[in-house]
Amino acid sequence: MIHHLNCGSMMKLDATYDGPPPLNAVCHCLLVETERDGLVLIETGLGTDDVQRPQDSLAPEWVELAQPELRPAETALRQIEQLGYTASDVRHIALTHLDVDHCGGLPDFPEARVHVMEAELQAALKEAPSRRYRPAHWAHGPRWETYPPDGTGDEWAGFAGVRQLTGVQADLRLVPLGGHSAGHAGITVRDGEQWLLHAGDAYFYHQEIAVDAAHSHPLLDVVQLSAQVDESLRIANQARLREAATGGAGEERIRVLNAHDPWTYRSFTGA
Repeated sequence: MIHHLNCGSMMKLDATYDGPPPLNAVCHCLLVETERDGLVLIETGLGTDDVQRPQDSLAPEWVELAQPELRPAETALRQIEQLGYTASDVRHIALTHLDVDHCGGLPDFPEARVHVMEAELQAALKEAPSRRYRPAHWAHGPRWETYPPDGTGDEWAGFAGVRQLTGVQADLRLVPLGGHSAGHAGITVRDGEQWLLHAGDAYFYHQEIAVDAAHSHPLLDVVQLSAQVDESLRIANQARLREAATGGAGEERIRVLNAHDPWTYRSFTGA
């Protein structure tokens, strides 16, 4: 079973076309219940420390930009507890990258193995502290499981270098999707007859991967353009995601989602 969790409401957004209601940006995380691997958390959103003591773990300029609501009930830990589990039941965490709103909950799950691209971890350790990377999120010493950017791995649905998560028997894979950050990745998980591809911040708005009249969101694009490290790679990966989302990935049925689009989140949860 896959649970869709919002682990951090942020600024209010208006859609770029008539119809969708204004909604708060989200931190869209997935909690995967597996048969043999315990719980696998895809992204963590903001954590308990971020909510209770933001001055210690979040950069003031990031808080001003993102306008997080910092609700304790929205942390992954509290939502997992509401489902009847404990922090120790989360045995694996897979991250698209190490920006604050994607890994802030790491300290809440100190026993979990944390899967991330090696290039992303090295970039974070080198750059931190910065607006995007905060040492408080890994000061507890996570059990890192890193994946080198050496071109190895499998091809999946038109994406190269795809790797099964180490030590996980369930079908979860890391998909290189660089451009937004040094080692950005997507994470796939099978959901019945289809795949879910969590693309993190490889795109920010559902219309960016639309077939017709694809366009970005003017407010979210400010974040997207200011944070990117490789524009051409980011754009190329968005094209691949658009193809996957619109049925151009061969025989695979893929539903693509991202981290912050509230209308995509609502399409999964109805809330």
